[in-house]
Amino acid sequence: MKGLDLAALQAFLGTGELSATMFAGGRSNLTYAVTDGTHRWVLRRPPLGHVLPTAHDMTREHTVLDALSRAGFPVPRPVRLCTDPDVIGAPFYLMEHVDGTIYRDATTLDADALHTLVLSLVDTLADLHALVPAEIGLGGFGRPEGFNERQVRRWKKQLDASRSRELPGIEELHERLAAEIPAGGRGTVVHGDYRLDNVLIGDKLQVNAVLDWEMSTLGDPLSDVALMLVYSRRPFFAPVDVPGLPSQAEIIDRYARRSGRDLSTLSWYIAFAAFKLAVILEGVHYRYVHGQTVGAGFDTVGALVAPLIAQGLAQLETD
Repeated sequence: MKGLDLAALQAFLGTGELSATMFAGGRSNLTYAVTDGTHRWVLRRPPLGHVLPTAHDMTREHTVLDALSRAGFPVPRPVRLCTDPDVIGAPFYLMEHVDGTIYRDATTLDADALHTLVLSLVDTLADLHALVPAEIGLGGFGRPEGFNERQVRRWKKQLDASRSRELPGIEELHERLAAEIPAGGRGTVVHGDYRLDNVLIGDKLQVNAVLDWEMSTLGDPLSDVALMLVYSRRPFFAPVDVPGLPSQAEIIDRYARRSGRDLSTLSWYIAFAAFKLAVILEGVHYRYVHGQTVGAGFDTVGALVAPLIAQGLAQLETD
């Protein structure tokens, strides 16, 4: 299987014969369901080729999953970390298999179910931000001070490392974001890519597990809120006119009441979230045009970048 040497993994784990399937939908780290016929695991490894500096760190993902699972937050429990790239060709970790549904197409839900599910997603994010990092063993997981400034610099560097075409407006968006960066409040654990299809949902529409922690750190919780809002206006979350989808105002109010946080500066964060997502998708597009992706659907990712740039510039005009 491309990206996963099953014979090498079997020898490393000392199990019986393994079989695996790749999970659909991933656009960054590669994720596989692995079984020996008795046990079920999920394996995560970096993408093939063009791995940007600081990205796709398996040790960081393992660390945050271990701390959050011990704290009772809904994440898969990590089982095994391997930092030796010679085993399967890249560092990887195994985590427990968690039952649930990933809703990649929210239009399959009826109005009441979609409304309940999205508000559950908001509540879970507020609960994540309520955790005190030092109390759950993540006090050194990041540097909250200066987080927003570093994020603006970091994602500009990521953009420059993944350029394969002209992107009108993106330089202006970056310059305007960099000109007035909010200081932010008390740092929390932030997920970094929080959205509907990064959670496993149970039969009662509860969040069974939050997935894909590759961009997690300690930082400004409003960055997570803003990115969730940007995703809520994109087709891969749900079209904005789908019955039952809470309005952005309702989502913001729900988070504010659950968290008790001041959201008066949220417009900047939403504009930055649009910029960040544009850079992420441009990185995916870069790997696609260089033949470094595995799976279907990558040919359409590049078309999503320009609308995000426009959204970010428009958001800055709302202040």
